[in-house]
Amino acid sequence: CKITWRNGVILMDEPESIGGKDLGPDPYTTLLASLAGCTLSTLKMYIERKGWDIPELSVSLSMSQDIEQGITTYIKREINFTHEIPLEQKERLLVIATKCPVSKILENNIIIQTN
Repeated sequence: CKITWRNGVILMDEPESIGGKDLGPDPYTTLLASLAGCTLSTLKMYIERKGWDIPELSVSLSMSQDIEQGITTYIKREINFTHEIPLEQKERLLVIATKCPVSKILENNIIIQTN
């Protein structure tokens, strides 16, 4: 699938094991990448605004679903810091991560209208 955006094209595909050609990320990976990018951008802006010395951080995400009583999706987000930072700053950044716009979308009710 070619997804056109304002500055180019993103290629999405499925793994070969389910009939794709594995030429790009699958839709689930793309969804998690949106959350990772938003989280990192939000944290970077906050760190810069506070003037904190946190040169590098990373976000790892995984997703699973429980389908026993309806579908419940679980997304695990881990934020890792390459340098030791004060516990107070780390705890604040974990709170700020939950305030990124994509987190807010995913944590609320979503209604998809298809025409």
